[in-house]
Amino acid sequence: MNEVLLPGVGLRYEFINQDGERIGVVARRTGDFELVVYEGDNPDVARPLFRLTSEEADTLAEILGAPRIAERFADLTREVPGLSAGQVEVRHGSQFVGRPLGDTMARTRTGASIVAIVRGEKVIASPGPEAILRAEDVLVVIGTHDGIAGVEQLIRG
Repeated sequence: MNEVLLPGVGLRYEFINQDGERIGVVARRTGDFELVVYEGDNPDVARPLFRLTSEEADTLAEILGAPRIAERFADLTREVPGLSAGQVEVRHGSQFVGRPLGDTMARTRTGASIVAIVRGEKVIASPGPEAILRAEDVLVVIGTHDGIAGVEQLIRG
């Protein structure tokens, strides 16, 4: 990925995709984003694909980010013998609904770490102990099989 300062405009990020197309994302100082495809090798000639407000860009990042986080954890667990990734749903009626993640003391009790909370389309990566758990949250857990089972038992009661 290449990053280019655009004085008075913002930043342009560009990369070449699998099909050999040069893709650019212009992050404007206004907070808006523009996705473009370049014609040939000339970075000054681009075909705009679409514009996004900062809120729309956040939504798109969340949609694209959730699967990528899961893929990266899966890759990590393949590289480290004995390490696994799992998901634990916080069900209605769990004693931890409405309480901070830190109240679970999951890592201390099980040795497994909660590395993300998936809440609908939103991903909370590396949640702190103050993150409030909600019913239907899905916790992404990294640890041994026993550790992940322990988090599941802890959360489900």
